[in-house]
Amino acid sequence: MKTGRLTIILFLTLGLMHPASAQFKLYEKGHDSYTSGQYADAIKNFSEYLGKSTRDKSMDGEVYYLRALSYYKTNDFKNAIADFEEAVLLDHPNKGNIYWFVAKSCDKTGDTKEAVGAYTSALRELDANAETKAKLLYERSQMYTKLGQIPLAIADLRSGAALQPNNADIRRDLEKLDKQSVAGRNTAEGGVAANQTTNTAGVKKDAGVKKDESVKKEPVVAKKDEAALPPVTPQVTQEKVVVPPPVVATPSIADFYKDEKRYALVIGNGNYPKSIGVLKNPVNDATDFAKELQNSNFEVQLLTNATYGQMRAAMLRFKEKVDAGDRDKTVSLFYYAGHGLQRDDENYLVPIDAMIEFEDDIARYCFPVQRMVLTNMERSNSRMNIVILDACRNNPFPALSRSLGEQGLMEMRRARGSFIAYATAPGSIASDGPGRNGLYTQELLKAMRKPGLTIEQVFKEVRQSVLRLSANKQNTWDSSNIIGEFYFKFPETR
Repeated sequence: MKTGRLTIILFLTLGLMHPASAQFKLYEKGHDSYTSGQYADAIKNFSEYLGKSTRDKSMDGEVYYLRALSYYKTNDFKNAIADFEEAVLLDHPNKGNIYWFVAKSCDKTGDTKEAVGAYTSALRELDANAETKAKLLYERSQMYTKLGQIPLAIADLRSGAALQPNNADIRRDLEKLDKQSVAGRNTAEGGVAANQTTNTAGVKKDAGVKKDESVKKEPVVAKKDEAALPPVTPQVTQEKVVVPPPVVATPSIADFYKDEKRYALVIGNGNYPKSIGVLKNPVNDATDFAKELQNSNFEVQLLTNATYGQMRAAMLRFKEKVDAGDRDKTVSLFYYAGHGLQRDDENYLVPIDAMIEFEDDIARYCFPVQRMVLTNMERSNSRMNIVILDACRNNPFPALSRSLGEQGLMEMRRARGSFIAYATAPGSIASDGPGRNGLYTQELLKAMRKPGLTIEQVFKEVRQSVLRLSANKQNTWDSSNIIGEFYFKFPETR
């Protein structure tokens, strides 16, 4: 009897372990195919692995990286860039080389400006190795040359030469660009000299014409009735001058944060297919919110009606900005308006190109907030991370409502320095508003315009207003673990 029971337990255990074991074999097959140069097979196996909902997601970064390399080896640079970006956002440890591959891929696709940005990120990650840094500077100088930005190219080559004085490629290109630069200056100076010669000739020609420029000066004659007055000697009275002590201005709150850099990524998705459901407010919400952030000294990246790939690329650019910011002098803000939903302890934002037929498609085609957004913000140099989600609409996939369970979004874990705000309480939904903006963003725009309100006070005002205007049906939600203060509008000085 005991033996039979043990056999059943063992059988069940093996049955539970089988899916994960089979999926790991897909990873192993993909890895073996890649190392043996069978890149098409590697792509096939890695893609099948990533399509399994019960896979070990902690390996996703490595799988995306290896599939990206496989795409790169087969000259499929567009897909390579997409997978490299996924690997970076999933915090792959080899980020420096990934950025390097992204730069090379962008160069191959003719996107030279993006290549420059990727080289800059690679230089930030691989700063310790002089030889590698010199090579990156050399390759970035070639991108600057393609863009016609010769002074920047020369600056990179000189920095590379300082690191590797005997590098023949750097010395050759530097001499070439220096000659071009000197030739350009000589041409410009020659043009100026010719103009000056022409002007001088004109002056000499005019000099031959005599002009009577003499001015007759009338003698000053005193009037008869005016008596000659003796010269007046001013009398100086010596008085004791009291110099008041200098007034030392008390620094304002705005002075305290004057060196702070603020970066924001704002996304509004509304133009969904009919099968998902069009939303009329999110694009207006995102556009108006982005404008208000610019008025609050944010550098804003705005996306409307974005696909998954566009959201991923924008998130990577946002991450690079925040990563490059000064520690404790940077604030990052992410805002999203559109469809969103929760599954498996994760909140997902729905791109306009999401193709959801089955529950497993959510993780494949929707953008994870915790894994891609909040985690990357927390790893940055930002002193404060603000996430605002106006995404608690009705479930966009009603056919999956039974399997998904709760509607709306779930409350995410709080990390140090993070402020997370939701349009409504966890598990609840909020509808689009009848006007230009949704109710939540409408009241948020009003509150953040008021000077002197801390971020907690702003969202407290939003909650009060939304509750009142919705007849207590919509209860906004926020959670905070921030250190220090933040003001959208600093207190007015008197």
